[in-house]
Amino acid sequence: MNAPDPAGTGTGTGTGTAPTPGEPPTPRQAQAQRTRRRQTARRILTALAVLTAGALALAILNAGTRHGLLDPRSADPSGSRAVAELLKDHGVTTRVVTTARDAAAATGPRTTLLVTDPDRLGAAQRSAIHSAMDLSGGRTVLLAPGGHSLPDLAPGVRAKGEAATDDLAPACALPAATTAGRAATGGGLRYTTTLPRATACYPSDGHPTLLLLPTGTTGDTVLLGSGAILLNENLAEQGNASLALQLLGSRPDLVWYMPSLADSGPDPDSSAGQDKSLFDLVPSGWSWALLQLLVAAVLAALWRARRLGPLVTEKLPVVIRASEATEGRARLYRKAGARDRAATVLRAAARERLAVLVGVPHTQAHEPLSLVPAVSAHLTGGTAGTTDITTLLFGPPPSDDAALVALADHLDALEREVRTS
Repeated sequence: MNAPDPAGTGTGTGTGTAPTPGEPPTPRQAQAQRTRRRQTARRILTALAVLTAGALALAILNAGTRHGLLDPRSADPSGSRAVAELLKDHGVTTRVVTTARDAAAATGPRTTLLVTDPDRLGAAQRSAIHSAMDLSGGRTVLLAPGGHSLPDLAPGVRAKGEAATDDLAPACALPAATTAGRAATGGGLRYTTTLPRATACYPSDGHPTLLLLPTGTTGDTVLLGSGAILLNENLAEQGNASLALQLLGSRPDLVWYMPSLADSGPDPDSSAGQDKSLFDLVPSGWSWALLQLLVAAVLAALWRARRLGPLVTEKLPVVIRASEATEGRARLYRKAGARDRAATVLRAAARERLAVLVGVPHTQAHEPLSLVPAVSAHLTGGTAGTTDITTLLFGPPPSDDAALVALADHLDALEREVRTS
C-alpha cells in the first residue's frame, strides 16, 4: 500500500481487502453485551472470593496444630509430640525454648538439653550453649551437628559424611543402646573422634552415628547423627521409642531448644550485631538474584526500547481517508517537535505534484536546476521570483511552529497558482 499523501490533498489507497466495518450494534445488543461482561466479572470475583475464604479457613484451622519439624507440640508425621507425651507419662516435663539465652539459663544437673539444629546457631549462641554444657552437670543432646558447630560444641569430634543405612545395630556396651536394640539412627551424619572416654554406638561403615562424650564430673553430651528416632512417624519402629526415652528421659526436666531465625546470627546485645547495615543483613544468595534481575531488566529495556532510524512505510490493513492519516502523522510530528521532518515531507510532496503539473520527469522532481525554472515559467511574470521559489521548495527548515504553518500555506498557494496558470 502506498503511503498516505502528507499534504492531505489526495486519497489514500490500499492493497488489503479487509471488509468495511459493519454498522454499530443496536441498543439492545449493546445492553446484552454489557450484561454478559458483568456476569463474567461477577463469576470471576466469586471464584476468587471462595478460594481466598478457603485458604484463610485452612490457615486458621491449622495455625494451632502445625509447628514444624521436630516440634514436641506438633502431631504431624514430622513432629515429635508422641515422644513428648511418652516422656510426660514417665514423669519428665518438657519445656520448649527458642533462644540460646533461655536454653543456657534452664540447664542444670537435673536437666537434659536437646538442641534440634546446632548448625543454625551463631558464634555467640554456640559459646553460650558450650558454657552451659560445661557448667550444668546435666546431659546435652545434639541432633546432627555438622562441621559448622562441632568445633565449638564438641571439640575433638569430626563429621565423616552420611550413613548409608537407616536402621543400625547398637554394637556398643551403652545400656540405653543395648536395651533399645536396632534403631533408625542412620540416614544422617557419622562421626569420628580421638577422645579416650567417648562411647561409640550404631556404627555405619566403621563410623558411629551416636557418640556419648563425658562432660565435667557428672554431665555428658550425646551426639546423634539423625533425629529420625524422635519423629512421630518413626517412633513405633524398631527400638526408636526406647532409645529416645532413655536418651531424653535420664533427667526429670527436658529443655527442648529449637533455634529460631532471630537466634541464628550474632548476639543481639553485641556491638557487632548493631553495626551491621541493611546490605550486610541480606543473604548472599539474594545479591546474586538481584544481579540476575538487573541483567534481565536491562535486556528487556534494550529489547523494547525505541528504535532509532528512518521511518518505514507500512501497508495499511484497510482503506482509510488520506486526511485522517495526514492528521495522525501531523500529531506525531507535533508531539515529537519534528518541524524539520514535517517541512521535508511537505516540500517533497509539493515538489512531486508540481513536477507533474509543469512536465518535469519524476526522477528530476527533487533537483532545483530542473524544477525551479519550469515552475517559474508557469507563474505570472516569467522567471521572476526564482530565488523565492528555490527557498520555498528547497530552503532550510522552519524555526518555529508559526513558520511551519506559513510554509504550508505558501506551498498551497504556489501549487494553486501553477494549476490555474
